[in-house]
Amino acid sequence: MVKELKHTEIGDIPVDWELQTFDETFRVISNNTLSRENLNNRGGAVRNIHYGDILTKFPEVLDCNEEEIPYVNELSLLSSSTQLLQDGDIVVADTAEDETVGKVIEVQNLGDSKLVAGLHTIPCRVKKGDFAPGWLGYYMNSDLFHNQILPYITGIKVSSISKGAISETLILVPPFDEQEKIVQSLNKIQLLMTSETKVVNKIKLVKNGCLSKMFPQKDDTVPEMRLPGFTEAWEQRKLGDEATEMLAGGDIDKSRVVENGQYPIYANALTNDGIVGYYDDYYRVKAPAVTVTGRGDVGHAQARIDDFTPVVRLLAIRSEHDVYFLENAINKHVVIVESTGVPQLTVPQLGNYIISFPTTTEEEIKIGSYFHNLDHLISLHQCKCDKYSNIKKGMMSDLLTGKIRLV
Repeated sequence: MVKELKHTEIGDIPVDWELQTFDETFRVISNNTLSRENLNNRGGAVRNIHYGDILTKFPEVLDCNEEEIPYVNELSLLSSSTQLLQDGDIVVADTAEDETVGKVIEVQNLGDSKLVAGLHTIPCRVKKGDFAPGWLGYYMNSDLFHNQILPYITGIKVSSISKGAISETLILVPPFDEQEKIVQSLNKIQLLMTSETKVVNKIKLVKNGCLSKMFPQKDDTVPEMRLPGFTEAWEQRKLGDEATEMLAGGDIDKSRVVENGQYPIYANALTNDGIVGYYDDYYRVKAPAVTVTGRGDVGHAQARIDDFTPVVRLLAIRSEHDVYFLENAINKHVVIVESTGVPQLTVPQLGNYIISFPTTTEEEIKIGSYFHNLDHLISLHQCKCDKYSNIKKGMMSDLLTGKIRLV
């Protein structure tokens, strides 16, 4: 049965759903201005919501029993005006490097613990409206609300919003029982996402631990942990001496670029596996090879097993070496480049990079295979997480707008 809709400033919504302004709904409470240097993950009396964690780490509804929230180093750092948060409060990140500014978390399951909001946040407490736990967190991160914020974003290099500017944005208030049903549905898919994310993070921790122990430390000739059957000392060599070719990529021939082709074009990016397009009939590098980012997040190596074209990305072509071993050997010793601007890594710098190598190719292959299998597991679980994320986005689009009703 189709239920009647009414037209509003944010689009058509069910007739029994209400709207009220941000200013009507919330009163702003006090935060602090503590930077990351004033926080720790070891422990303390008061935890602190950092805006960077809102933007990159925390889900829409912050379960304070489950999430790792940093602690304030010293209570004396908090001013007397800083107010403690409570369940149902929302915290808005008012600064970001892009349009993610305005992301919101809703505080839940605080229990007896103490929590405050930190630098570049707008903490708010409900003063009008009856909201089911979780509703505000989900709604205020939906396109329906975030699109209202976009016109109020200011800044060029850094984006920001003010509490005054968003005071007239609109908060959607469905009947309480419908809010509860919507939140319950979104919580179920969020639990699946959280579960897969935990698996990904656990495997990454295992991988990082193995990277530390399966490659020799500085000045050591053997790693702390060896695969069975290998005992000989490793040798330190210049990376440039072990490559058949090294180059810095080139410009894209835009007339040849297609959306889906046979030969990927790799650039200095960590997203989308570094792919910025494809060529159908042209490539510059015969695989297998290893690409290394040379600008921005420099020193990130990636094995490539298909022919491709590099663009402004440094490249080391292997000779007799295992491509997956070389990828992890470079990533184990991430290059830190001093720079007053954007970090850069040149071909000569990469060529002079000292890497420890086993004396046998067989050991390289087994180490490379071990890490490649770990990466495969990470990819499988990340794909599941991404799938659940897409499902959740679709659910939010339908449920938070009333397109699909659960009552």
